[in-house]
Amino acid sequence: METAEQYTERILKNLEGHEPFAVLTTTPKIIKKLIKEKSKKVLYQKVDPKKWSVTEIIGHLAETEVVIGWRYRSVAEKNGTVIQSFDQDIWAGNSNYNSLDVKDVLEMFTVLRKANVKFLMGLPKEKLNNFGLHQERGMESIQHIINLEAGHDLNHLKQIQNLLSPKKSGKKK
Repeated sequence: METAEQYTERILKNLEGHEPFAVLTTTPKIIKKLIKEKSKKVLYQKVDPKKWSVTEIIGHLAETEVVIGWRYRSVAEKNGTVIQSFDQDIWAGNSNYNSLDVKDVLEMFTVLRKANVKFLMGLPKEKLNNFGLHQERGMESIQHIINLEAGHDLNHLKQIQNLLSPKKSGKKK
């Protein structure tokens, strides 16, 4: 089982060489391009019962955007506020992402992301240093949460790309 510290390190490593706001603003467009003209079968297919489908990943990103938006606003309002953790697998099960229309889920993600980026861009720069106390990971500034979110996007973009890429035959040419 991955510790909170290992998770943070892994997610932030994804961000190396990337500008966080560029990632945050382009992720919905990249996903839209990746899933364009893909069949429902491909988008809803689970290659492993313990792994998410493309649609489930997009559903997770959309609901994470709800959570992150609340965190940004709470921490901006009150420095030192408690940041509640959530169990992504329980949320995924409760929302049954694979029963939802992937286009609707992507639209939800896109709208929420746009609102959150607009909120962040409007914050006074000093507010980016406001911090919350995450129940599992400890003190996290708004800037740190932005970095985590961007790294989280890149993590899931890789997963989506892997799920949509044709399987290699393993034969050398």
